[in-house]
Amino acid sequence: QEYLDFRKERSRMLLSRRNQLLLEFSFWNEPRPRQGPNIYELRSYKLKPGTMIEWGNNWARAIKYRQENQEAVGGFFSQIGELYVVHHLWGKGCHPGGTPSLGGSGCQSCPLPTAYRDLQSREETRNAAWRKRGWDENVYYTVPLIRTMESRIMIPLKISPLQ
Repeated sequence: QEYLDFRKERSRMLLSRRNQLLLEFSFWNEPRPRQGPNIYELRSYKLKPGTMIEWGNNWARAIKYRQENQEAVGGFFSQIGELYVVHHLWGKGCHPGGTPSLGGSGCQSCPLPTAYRDLQSREETRNAAWRKRGWDENVYYTVPLIRTMESRIMIPLKISPLQ
């Protein structure tokens, strides 16, 4: 009964809803549980029709620049629903009790995956990626494939394994 009451109340707040069936890009890391508290950035791209293979080929090369520090949490593309939609989930930070790296964007010698601690660590991590030789070139080739893009900052619920 509690769930039914919740659904009824929620329906008063919803203006619209859409569903997608997503598949994971084979070249991305599989999302793994992370300790928190952290924040994540979800970047969503609507691509021009017919460009998914080119997008995937470019990102298969580009992702290595962001996987070194386990910043790349997950990469997905739509299979059912609106097609030619790509989602990238990013995060980087330091665990409680960990030793922050220079710039505060990760943990030194820490085997556990991390996420962004705050918006400042997100900015520092993104700026560090732009300083890596080759990252800008890979991004340059994907920009013409994009129709629209959106960035959202996400705070995990307590039940989420991605804290």
